[in-house]
Amino acid sequence: MLKVVVGHSEDPESQDAIQEVLEQCSQDLAGVIPQAGILFAAIDFDHALILQEINQIFPEMDLIGCTTDGEISSVLGFQQDSLTLMLFCSDTVQISAGVGYKTKANPLASAHQAVQQATEKSTHAPKLCISIPASYLEDASTTDGELILQGLKLALGSQVPILGGTAGDQFRFKKTYQFFGKEVLTDSLPVLIFSGDIKFSYGVGCGWQPIGQQSIVTKAEGTVLYEVNGKSALEFYARYLGDRAPTAENPLAVYKENSHLYYMRVPNTYNVENGSINFLGNIPEQATIQITDISRDEVIMASEVSLKNALENYPGTEPEAVLLFSCCCRRWVLGTRAKEEYQLVKKLLSPEVPVCGFYTYGEFAPLEHQGSTYYHQETFVTLLLGTK
Repeated sequence: MLKVVVGHSEDPESQDAIQEVLEQCSQDLAGVIPQAGILFAAIDFDHALILQEINQIFPEMDLIGCTTDGEISSVLGFQQDSLTLMLFCSDTVQISAGVGYKTKANPLASAHQAVQQATEKSTHAPKLCISIPASYLEDASTTDGELILQGLKLALGSQVPILGGTAGDQFRFKKTYQFFGKEVLTDSLPVLIFSGDIKFSYGVGCGWQPIGQQSIVTKAEGTVLYEVNGKSALEFYARYLGDRAPTAENPLAVYKENSHLYYMRVPNTYNVENGSINFLGNIPEQATIQITDISRDEVIMASEVSLKNALENYPGTEPEAVLLFSCCCRRWVLGTRAKEEYQLVKKLLSPEVPVCGFYTYGEFAPLEHQGSTYYHQETFVTLLLGTK
């Protein structure tokens, strides 16, 4: 059995918002005590107050969460400046939370700490991990999504899928918050680990289409791309964009080795003097890449592609909950059309299925069913959960 409920409020007052959310959840729980929860909140709320209110009602519940660049639920659809909470109850699925600290300085140790804390509470081997770590810290520096993912894979084993996304702060890029129990944190790695009788599937979609010839990264270091096919990164972009600067509208498709599958990398800043481009994620040397072009209709349709992919691979008869992780850059390029992502998803789901999600600063998901997890940008990720 898996019972999942969602509450969502757009009230700007923290006390009123969390009271509304808890009333919605309590009504749907009908006396059942939740085992775990996940909270997505806009940046300007009083997060400490919100966590205290949740703890007063559900003191034994494992809770994680983070701040966002937009919130999604089956209660209010796509919103900004809102608060949404998903609660999980089960007598056959074990769901436990853990958190790692000082994630930027030592992401591998932080991941190990989080996974160890969560798995110590469970009598079964982990089957699925949801992670929503820090992105921007107090000094506006950033964590490394690739290293966080590497740490989680080392701690969990390569066979356990990792889904989720990094915390947001409504496009301010200054400081994000993460939640663990009653703690409000800024440099942490919260995880929620599922084990036991859980069924799940996932799907990804982006909507950007590769154009031109596939090329080889001939010089790169971390997130900085220096050369493609022996020429500067800016020359590579100029071949397709002319005088236009590299932006989130034309990310790179980075291909999985010997595959047609790819993940996205978004250009952030560039250096005219040496022709390099800094991206919002690592780009491996010798990787095969292509520049991409945008059709907003296809970007929106990618949410449907993501959900259909997840539905096709769902191992049970029907999912009982849906989590969505979409990139803040998608929301930025879509503008007022961002709400259409969830509207497409909603059409393919039963109205009774609870949905919750947020707009992230980077997404975690496998590229294919039972494949290895990758760190993405500009991607729409769907996670289906159930026991049926």
